[in-house]
Amino acid sequence: MDRRRKHIDPEAERALREQFYADVAAGRLSVPDAVKTMRRISRLTLPEFAQHRGLSLAALKQIESGRGNPTVETLNKIGQIFGLEVGFVPKRNSATPPPKP
Repeated sequence: MDRRRKHIDPEAERALREQFYADVAAGRLSVPDAVKTMRRISRLTLPEFAQHRGLSLAALKQIESGRGNPTVETLNKIGQIFGLEVGFVPKRNSATPPPKP
């Protein structure tokens, strides 16, 4: 059975998206983790997500594995469907707490 086609409760899906946006805003996700999460929330396979975003499957696999060196344009293509774009964020330092908004 294809697990990604499984019916997901709209409340559960909303909670996943809210947690994703909270994690992005707090800087808790690496690029590979954020891309994997966006793909999983979209319930698409690697090949489907790559095609949907106009990327090669190899490029997407490298990004998700943390071995890729994607361009800003590629990252913007991926993030666009979630209303995200690449930008500068404060650098996290374990000794210094992140600035408050």
